[in-house]
Amino acid sequence: MTRAPGIAAYIAVTASYWAFMLTDGALRMLVLLHFHTLGFSPVQLAYLFVLYEIAGVVTNLSAGWIAARFGLTSTLYAGLTLQVAALVALAQLDPGWSVTASVVFVMAVQGVSGVAKDLAKMSSKSAVKLLAPKDRGGLFRWVALLTGSKNAVKGLGFLLGAALLGLAGFTVAVLGMAVVLATILLVIALTMPSGLPTGRKDAKFREVFSGNRDINWLSFARLFLFGARDVWFVVGIPVYFYAVLSDGTEAGNRAAFFTVGSFMAIWIILYGGVQAGAPKLLRADTCDRAALVGAAQAWVTALIAVPGLLALITGLVGGPAPWLTATLIAGLLVFGVIFAVNSSLHSYLILAFTSDARVTMDVGFYYMSNAAGRLLGTLLSGASYQFGGLPLCLATATLMAALSAFGATRLPRA
Repeated sequence: MTRAPGIAAYIAVTASYWAFMLTDGALRMLVLLHFHTLGFSPVQLAYLFVLYEIAGVVTNLSAGWIAARFGLTSTLYAGLTLQVAALVALAQLDPGWSVTASVVFVMAVQGVSGVAKDLAKMSSKSAVKLLAPKDRGGLFRWVALLTGSKNAVKGLGFLLGAALLGLAGFTVAVLGMAVVLATILLVIALTMPSGLPTGRKDAKFREVFSGNRDINWLSFARLFLFGARDVWFVVGIPVYFYAVLSDGTEAGNRAAFFTVGSFMAIWIILYGGVQAGAPKLLRADTCDRAALVGAAQAWVTALIAVPGLLALITGLVGGPAPWLTATLIAGLLVFGVIFAVNSSLHSYLILAFTSDARVTMDVGFYYMSNAAGRLLGTLLSGASYQFGGLPLCLATATLMAALSAFGATRLPRA
């Protein structure tokens, strides 16, 4: 493979992943805010995303084998196509349905969207391992750029979703996104250059399960890292901020939509920007793999303190206050910076630990753990907010960050 086709394929994969994640972020915010205004409880809101995360666990476990068997472009196109189908289906939601019927329907559609997301993610991340230059931190730079830019785009999606809900309404918003994504899929399919593997017919499903101790402990650390984020991110903070900012009027609700969406967008964009800049921050071009393992252990240890301190403050205050809201915003932005460096290091290490021959299998297994962490965080986000409010959400995040740190300490520095 020559360098030029590799760069062209990398650009095409990145562009398609950007398009997908823009709609993914917008859809999450649309669903969360739309159903919150319909009176859904925090636990019911969490249920809407449960099948999305369960689908991620199952999809990642099998997607590595599917890509090894049929090729990376096949799984990438399948992910984009399923997302278009999910958006069109969601537009069929009838406001006259019962709460139970609405929850079941949206859970099913979100499940399809979850399959789509993880097909696209596994394809994009695996492609980087095969296309990136091998010298002077090239792999870390390329994976950080893909992951960081993806999260910045997803952050814009949160803002887009909140804006579309306030300006165009739920149905028009999801149909409009379906049309745009379908157009991008067609363009990418027609212009995708060669350079990605087309699959091998002898790939066995049992190869998905890794016997590599390093990959297994990294996957353990990844599970609890994302659980520590989603336990406050999915339900707790959006619902808390909406309750604090909305005055119950239509204009107040609309303003709260934009404010909540803006915070979520800024958090994700900051997260993505730090991820993309992590190689420079850590001076990856002068570090070996052992030094970056040590950095992963140090940064996740630092992460524990942030939700722990915020949980203590919110528990002592006991109720909403303007200065508390400002403190939460500042603290969660700090959490985002530290979390982003951790996430970027993990994304590099999984590709460093695997081989070209096993890349789709190991990346699929690793992102299965990622999805399991998101599922656990999603379930605990609704339950902890329902039973203990924001302090319990943040305390649970502290425990999960500590478990992630334990997994990171098991990674070898040598």
